[in-house]
Amino acid sequence: FGACLSPMASFQILQGLETLPLRMERHVANTRRVVAHLAAHPAVESVGYPELEGHPDRELAAKLLPRGCGAVFAFNVRGGREAGRKCIEAMRVFSHLANVGDAKSLIIHPASTTHFRMSDTALAEAGIHPGTIRLSVGLEDPQDLLEDLDRGLAAAAKVAGIDLKRRS
Repeated sequence: FGACLSPMASFQILQGLETLPLRMERHVANTRRVVAHLAAHPAVESVGYPELEGHPDRELAAKLLPRGCGAVFAFNVRGGREAGRKCIEAMRVFSHLANVGDAKSLIIHPASTTHFRMSDTALAEAGIHPGTIRLSVGLEDPQDLLEDLDRGLAAAAKVAGIDLKRRS
């Protein structure tokens, strides 16, 4: 192999591994709250998370991932590409980044970033809705995450013509 880790790098890796179970518990707990919130929101068309009732992989996920399905998932906002873009622009707690698995929450709208050159037809062929938003839920206070999502979804709802004041 020829490569060695420095003592400091080794220490940091071990320290990270020691706290991984605790961090994953928090990631999953936060994600479950976010998923439930999004699934009930009128500006959200659908949520793709294997723990949700009706998800095609729910039984398999429960068998293979008994402690939870992780912290990365996608949802579709009503109003398409422009609503997705407006949602992202309104966010303040979630960081607008394409990577996943960070301790902080990350969000991206593929149709206006990583896949912006694709038509709606090409997006659909790739399995991406114009309003798809991908989240990687972090370790922040879950109430802060929900409030940030509500801010973004309010911006998306304006584009989609959804009156959130009538929300029950």
